[in-house]
Amino acid sequence: MSKKTLTKEKFHYLSEKPGVQLIKAGTYAKKELNGMLGIPALKSQIIDVPICSKENALSMGYFSMQPSEDFEFTYTYLEVKVIINGKIVVRDDQGIKYVAEAGDVLIFTPETTVIFDKESDGEAIYTGHRLPEPAFM
Repeated sequence: MSKKTLTKEKFHYLSEKPGVQLIKAGTYAKKELNGMLGIPALKSQIIDVPICSKENALSMGYFSMQPSEDFEFTYTYLEVKVIINGKIVVRDDQGIKYVAEAGDVLIFTPETTVIFDKESDGEAIYTGHRLPEPAFM
């Protein structure tokens, strides 16, 4: 998957509004990943939500995956993923399997390639040290 650079597109950044913000579950509709990744049988969804546009950009999002197909992803940025329901299973480039269940946290450092395992059946909230991916918005 190629990462696109955000240029002059205008997004609503959550940090623009001062004070406390509550984002209720289901506020953002997730996008299907099967067409974006070219894996028709994949059952996985994602949505990126930009938090700030500063030099040290931060985005948050929601991710879910149902049992279907494996897919590979390379993190070029720091991401922290908190599992809120079910389980998300990943394997690193050494073949080590990590099973993260509700309440667990996965941390992906830059230049880490993982395979999201087809047995995954869970939901997560994540923050990424990057601008949002336009395809995921």
